[in-house]
Amino acid sequence: MSMAVVGLLAGMGLGFAGYFGGFGAFLLVAALGAVGFVVGRFLEGDFEVGDFFRSRERGDRPR
Repeated sequence: MSMAVVGLLAGMGLGFAGYFGGFGAFLLVAALGAVGFVVGRFLEGDFEVGDFFRSRERGDRPR
């Protein structure tokens, strides 16, 4: 399935949630979709848990 089709289905899902459930349902579906995306990428091995919780080194701070 191409990324364009996935984007189309996600947009349609958000549209239906917004139309039938209101703005709160739209936000809930968008947030759960983002969580599902991150979990899916984690399970595929694209992310590591340390990527989210690693602190920056002192030399990396912008001035």
